Amino acid sequence: MSTFGDDLIQSLSEAVAHAKGEGPAVVHAPLEPKAVRLRARLTQKQMAPIMGMSLSGYRKWEQGARRVSGPAAAFLQVLDREPDAVRRALLDA
Repeated sequence: MSTFGDDLIQSLSEAVAHAKGEGPAVVHAPLEPKAVRLRARLTQKQMAPIMGMSLSGYRKWEQGARRVSGPAAAFLQVLDREPDAVRRALLDA
């Protein structure tokens, strides 16, 4: 079988295991973007570029029209726990 085929079979096996609650996948507890933003003392206008998105896209997160997932959810965790580090890294450039 091709490398692509092997990778595809492995990824599907991992997806099934994850759906069953098995395997090494890390699931981040959902955070409310607005709550994180307020704790970090940021406006929506400041928060959107930190998250790498448009202001209107960010607002959809806060309104619940879009769901936060993947790397963005992990980054919200970092921002919630270390807002000063994120501020230094991204805003004081």
